[in-house]
Amino acid sequence: MKRCALTGHRVLPENFDKNALYDGLEELIRTGCDYFYCGMAEGFDLLALECLVALKQRYRITIEACIPFEGQEKHFSRENRALYRRLLDWCEQRTVIFPSYRGGCYLVRDRYMVDRADVLFAYCNRETGGAAYTVNYARARGVEVKLLT
Repeated sequence: MKRCALTGHRVLPENFDKNALYDGLEELIRTGCDYFYCGMAEGFDLLALECLVALKQRYRITIEACIPFEGQEKHFSRENRALYRRLLDWCEQRTVIFPSYRGGCYLVRDRYMVDRADVLFAYCNRETGGAAYTVNYARARGVEVKLLT
């Protein structure tokens, strides 16, 4: 079993290529990844999870929803709350890191995923923020990083 953590920005550019994301995830599956950790945030995470749900129709993969705190989705837009709940049903494993919000919970969630992964698949085009932190953390831990460009 090869495990992959996902990270990326919450706000994606208008020209973000969902097809490239799908293709990148499929390539990971073809090269042996069969377990995916998803942080369940708006933006990249939910988009990647949509792609993984589509890929589940063709491949045997397992998805773990890594939720930083119970009720995370309550702060999402109405549309993203509905998407979150629909996609959560496709996750075989649900891990809630904290019962309620607390400072640093997103970073704890990111470390949880990276500490269990063989590879980190990331969309990161900034040097600051949660995605950049997670990429740097993975590199420091010796976890392979594949960047979606």
